[in-house]
Amino acid sequence: MSEPAMKRRLPPGAAAPPGAVRHRPPAASAETLVERAYRTLEEEIVTLALAPGEVVSEALLSERLCIGRTPVREALQRLARERLVRILPRRGIVVAGVDVREQLRLLEVRREVERLLARAAARRADAGQRGRLRAVADGMDRAAANSDETAFLRLDRELNLLVIEAARNEFAAAAMALMHGLSRRFWFIHWRQSADLPEAARVHAALARAIAEGEPESAAAASDRLLDYIQAFTEATASAGA
Repeated sequence: MSEPAMKRRLPPGAAAPPGAVRHRPPAASAETLVERAYRTLEEEIVTLALAPGEVVSEALLSERLCIGRTPVREALQRLARERLVRILPRRGIVVAGVDVREQLRLLEVRREVERLLARAAARRADAGQRGRLRAVADGMDRAAANSDETAFLRLDRELNLLVIEAARNEFAAAAMALMHGLSRRFWFIHWRQSADLPEAARVHAALARAIAEGEPESAAAASDRLLDYIQAFTEATASAGA
């Protein structure tokens, strides 16, 4: 991606451009900037706006996002922990490649953690979270009806974060944080080749509704059905590439 093209892609609500009056933000604002940089870069990596193997620099990303280098650096460190980028000392930042065999190993762990989270979220979600889960399920139904990949990806991320929030288990949350971005990017790359997007949206909606209804065992079973679907999709991708 060329530098001019990267500069043009400014996210909504971007910070003031260079030259504006600046002051040291309070801690909460600094945290928000890190999260904004992380969310923007994670979505660009997942949706291939930043492609596997692409080399970027902290300075260029900071300028393009209109966010200081310190928040961008922290966002990149988080993305590196999630294996979405590799930080090479004195050489820059490289968007990580995609490996089907790695994805299959990831699913072995993800199945167990997802089941635990689904069961815990069904028990512990509050009324507001249950309402948001139902809204996600309804959105997934619309994504299925319209074969809307962008809506599906955003709802998938929202569901992932909401389940983690409702489950209230920081150890399972830390494990899942290392897997969600890799899984979503793998899906985005290969779904046209091997996936049935309406079916994917339906199994996600079923999981969201089971958790919203407060049924731990139904939620665990829905999680297993979702992972069965993802496993079959990943194996089909591996076979097609053989």
